[in-house]
Amino acid sequence: MRFKVTFNINAGGKLLPFNYQYYISAWIYKVIGSADKDFADFLHNEGFRDGNKKFKLFNFSPLNFGKPRILKEKGLFEIYSTHLTLHLSFLLSDAAEVFIIGLFKYQEAYIGDSVNGLDLKVTQIERLPDIELSETMYYRTLSPVVLSYQYPGWTYASYLSPKDEKYTRLLYNHFMNKYLAVPNASPLPDSFPFRFKLTGTPRSKLATIKQGTPEQSKIRGYLFDFELTAPYEIHNLMLSCGAGEKNSVGFGWVEVYNHPDISAR
Repeated sequence: MRFKVTFNINAGGKLLPFNYQYYISAWIYKVIGSADKDFADFLHNEGFRDGNKKFKLFNFSPLNFGKPRILKEKGLFEIYSTHLTLHLSFLLSDAAEVFIIGLFKYQEAYIGDSVNGLDLKVTQIERLPDIELSETMYYRTLSPVVLSYQYPGWTYASYLSPKDEKYTRLLYNHFMNKYLAVPNASPLPDSFPFRFKLTGTPRSKLATIKQGTPEQSKIRGYLFDFELTAPYEIHNLMLSCGAGEKNSVGFGWVEVYNHPDISAR
C-alpha cells in the first residue's frame, strides 16, 4: 500500500543535508509511536523475522522538492519550493488505509541535523492507486538498491553491483527471506519463474547514515533500470517495502517503468 504525503515548508531555513534519509526514517517511527509505541518499538528494535533475519516491511522514496541549488562543498541542498512530497509504503492490508491516513495527517516534522534542516507540516496524505501487475514488469530505482555479500574470511561485507554474477541469486534469496517474514503470507508456488535483467547502466551511489554521530556508517547502493519476472506476490512485496536491504532508511524504492526499450532513451 503506497501513499503520497505532501508537506508545506514552514518559515525558516531551507537548507537540507544530502544524507537526509535517516531523519525521515526517525520521523516515521516517531509518528507511528505517537499512536502505538509498542509497535514502533517493535519495528525499530525487532522487526518481522525469518529465522535470524529481520525486516521492517516499510519503505519511502526520496523527497521531491523540485530543482534545488546544490551546495556540494557543504553537502547541502538549498530548496526554493514552498512544498515537497514524499511517497511512503507499508505492507499492510487495505483495512489499514484509514489508520495510516489518520496517523500522518497534519503531522509536523523536522528533517535535518542540529544545524540544517526543514520544518515541515503535512498538508495532505492520499493513497496512491494500486498498480496493475503482470508476471514481467519494468522498473526504475529512485533510491539506491543495496545488496551485500560476506566473502569467506572477510571482516566486512561487500556491496554488490547488479552486474555481479551473484546478484540475481542474492536478490531472489532476499525476497524469499523477506516474504517468509510476512505475517499470514499466502504460500508461494513450489516453483516459479524468477528472472532479473538489467536494462540500463547501473550508477553507484555512496550514502552516509547517521552522519556526524558515533554510529555513522557509509553504505553503497546502485541506481538502475531493470526487468523482473516473478510472481505477483514478489512484485507486490517490492512495491510495498522496497528492493534489497535497508528499506526502512530509504533504500530500494522502485517505480514501474512502462517502456521495455529503456536503453533507447
